[in-house]
Amino acid sequence: MPLYMDVHDLGEAVTMDDVAQAHQADLATQGDHGVNYLRYWVDEAQGKIFCLVEAPDEHAAHTVHREAHGLVADQIFPVQEGV
Repeated sequence: MPLYMDVHDLGEAVTMDDVAQAHQADLATQGDHGVNYLRYWVDEAQGKIFCLVEAPDEHAAHTVHREAHGLVADQIFPVQEGV
């Protein structure tokens, strides 16, 4: 399945706790769309969130965020994992 990294730029500080809650909402929603959110990283001070996701396409990944909590990614990139 294709792998994507999405980037959220909230423009203001964000907490790990808030992102953890949003991630849990993603996990609860992802099965309906054939998506698997794997990991996330947060820059709390800059308000940036990075999510690694397996999805059939970018649209499916975007839909999960929109339905789960409304915080859609500003950018999404197809990526390949290296060792």
